[in-house]
Amino acid sequence: MKFQEIKNNIFYCGLNDCDRRIFDELIPLEHGTSYNSYLVKGSEKTAIIDTMYPPKTNEYLKRLNENQIGKVDYIIANHGEQDHSGSIPALLEKFPNAIVLTNPKCAENIKNMLHVPAEKIREIADGEEVSLGDKTLKFIFAPGVHWPDTMFTYIKEDNVICTCDFLGAHYTFSDVFAVESKELEKSAKRYYAEIMMPFRTMCQRYTKMIKEMNVDMILPSHGPVYKNPAFILDLYEDWTSDKPKNLVVLPYVSMYNSTKEMIDRLSEKLNEEGIETFKFDIVDDDLGDLAMALVDAATIVMGTSMVLAGPHPMAVNVAYLAAILRPKAKFASIIGSYGWGGKLFDVIVNTLAPLRLDLIDPIQIKGKPTEDDFKKVDEMAKTIFEKHKSIGIL
Repeated sequence: MKFQEIKNNIFYCGLNDCDRRIFDELIPLEHGTSYNSYLVKGSEKTAIIDTMYPPKTNEYLKRLNENQIGKVDYIIANHGEQDHSGSIPALLEKFPNAIVLTNPKCAENIKNMLHVPAEKIREIADGEEVSLGDKTLKFIFAPGVHWPDTMFTYIKEDNVICTCDFLGAHYTFSDVFAVESKELEKSAKRYYAEIMMPFRTMCQRYTKMIKEMNVDMILPSHGPVYKNPAFILDLYEDWTSDKPKNLVVLPYVSMYNSTKEMIDRLSEKLNEEGIETFKFDIVDDDLGDLAMALVDAATIVMGTSMVLAGPHPMAVNVAYLAAILRPKAKFASIIGSYGWGGKLFDVIVNTLAPLRLDLIDPIQIKGKPTEDDFKKVDEMAKTIFEKHKSIGIL
C-alpha cells in the first residue's frame, strides 16, 4: 500500500491496530489504536519520525520495502516508550548508516529498553535544528506529556508539528486526516483522561504554546492528523482549564443495594438542584467512562459497602485511580452502609488525600437506609449545591 502524503513530501507510514483491545495492560480500547510514524523526505536527507510497536515491526518493514524506501539518514525518537520506539533496532539493521536523533533522557531509555548502541545515537538540545536540505527539523523538549523524555518535532518550512503522545487518540482510520465528530472527540477525551490528565498543568502549557505557534497541522503518534488544529487544541484548552463543571461523579459498589439506594437519592436531589450527575457502577461499568467524567467533575462522592471491617476493595481501587489521575475536582465525600461494624471511610479518605479535596461530612449507616438516613443524603445535596455555588459554577 502506498504511503499517504500529508504535505509536501511528508508521508504517513504508520499502521492501524484494529484488534487491540487493551493498552499498557490497563486501558480498554474501544476502537483499537494506531501507531503513527512519519517519513520526511528533504532535498538532501530523509528522516523517519517515530517508529512502530514491536509486534507490528515486520508489517512496518514490509510497507517501507513496498514504498521503496532505500535510504534513511535520521530516525527521530520523540519518546522512548516502545509503542513509538520499538522498531528502532530493526530500522538500524535495515538502514545501517542511519543515526537516531533524540534528547538525553530518551537516549538513556532506548539504550536501556531496546539496547540501542550509544554510538548510533546523537543527543540533541532543546531548540536545536537539523537540516534535511529544503526542510528543517526543530526539536522542542516537552517533558511531562506524558514521560520525562517526551519531545516534539517541528518541521519549519511546512509549519507542521509532530507531538508524539500529546494531543493523540486511541483511534483507527482509513484516511489519516481527522474527520471531526463526536466519536473522535470522545476517543480523544478518553485518551486525555487516562493518559494526560495526571499532567494537566503541563498540558495547559503546551496547548498554549502550540496555539501561539499557529501551526497548519498537528501530527500525533496515535489517532488521526489534524488539518484543523483548533479542533483538538480547543478541546484541550477546555479539559485542562482550572475550573471544573457543574458535575458530581458518583462511583459506587453496593452489595445489597443499601449504598445504591443512597447514591440514587443523592443523584435525584442533585438533579433537582440543577447539578448534573454521573453514576458509575464500579463492578460493571467501564473505567474509561469514569476517567472521562473525572475530567470535568467538581465533586466526587464515593459509595461503598463494607467488606471485613473496611471499604469494599473495588471502591479503594477506584479511589486510587482517581488519586493518580489527578482531576481538577474541588470537593469529595463518601456514602456507605455496613452490617456488623468496622471503619468504612479512613482508607478512602487517605487514598484521596493527594487531591487535597474539600471533604464534605460523609454518611455511614447500618443496613438499609431509613427516612432519617435519606434526610442526611438530602442535606448532603444541599451542601454540594452551596459548594458549587461558591466557586461560580452554579
